[in-house]
Amino acid sequence: MLAYTTIGVNDMDRARKFYEELFTELGAAPMFEMSGGGFVSYGVDPKKPMFALAKPYDGGEATPGNGAMVAIAAKDSAQVKSLYDKAISLGATCEGEAGPRMDGAMSCGYVRDLDGNKLNFFCMGS
Repeated sequence: MLAYTTIGVNDMDRARKFYEELFTELGAAPMFEMSGGGFVSYGVDPKKPMFALAKPYDGGEATPGNGAMVAIAAKDSAQVKSLYDKAISLGATCEGEAGPRMDGAMSCGYVRDLDGNKLNFFCMGS
């Protein structure tokens, strides 16, 4: 149902370094880039949902949404933990350690990226 998700960033070079290193585990790479460096999307296939970084169109400061979160699909609970650990090693902050949730119905690991955007590494089952 989703085509892509976009988060705002203040320092595109710093954000790209963080996400390009983090997304190597998922096999994702830059798919589309706007000239001038204000937008880049990452994915595994341009016909599948993508994750994008953008400088705010209005030129203002990028701020994380209150209650907003992006869930990034992992193949299993081991990859949830690996992505969570990788994000932390890249400078993200913990918002909930990786592990089972809802009586093992799902596995999640929550972080805030370098701009404060909340991410959830997620898979069904634990």
